[in-house]
Amino acid sequence: MLEIVKKYVVDESNNKLAVEIDIDTFSKIEEILEDYGLYRLMTDDSDSESFNLDQAKEYYRSVSQ
Repeated sequence: MLEIVKKYVVDESNNKLAVEIDIDTFSKIEEILEDYGLYRLMTDDSDSESFNLDQAKEYYRSVSQ
């Protein structure tokens, strides 16, 4: 399980405005989201334009540069 250590940015009234996480945690979250997006592209049966594994890998390479 991914443990997320957060630091909050607050205003003078102590209202939370933003959250800060370290770059390693951000990178892991980003990778998880990308993997999930690829999974959805490969398994979405709602249209005829779903990707097979090779198409998904090629698409991922094209957008991750």
